[in-house]
Amino acid sequence: MWGMYIGMNLARRQGITHLQVESDSKVLVEMVTGNCNVNDNIPTLVRRIRDLTNMNWHVQINHTWHEGNKSAYRLANYSLTLNSFDLHVLETPPTKLQSLLFYDSFGMCMPWSVRLVS
Repeated sequence: MWGMYIGMNLARRQGITHLQVESDSKVLVEMVTGNCNVNDNIPTLVRRIRDLTNMNWHVQINHTWHEGNKSAYRLANYSLTLNSFDLHVLETPPTKLQSLLFYDSFGMCMPWSVRLVS
């Protein structure tokens, strides 16, 4: 949830006018888009994300399956190698992420590595 807010806020401050946000948390997507009944007890961070989506720009928030979110996980793992909790804006994707982005851009999937033990 925190990552969604930070990312959207950064995109907004950078002047992005069209943003597509994907999350593998179906509950979070439903809370943010208003498709989940939270009995008027909307968490503050969800309210702030909703406020961002209602500003003068086009934001689309979608659910994606965990398997479709490999790039985000690879990027998160990459961030652990930076030895810093500061915000890093990358001009180009890390080398290990480029192949995933290439396959994503063509709608191709890469299988998960699964080791079967008998």
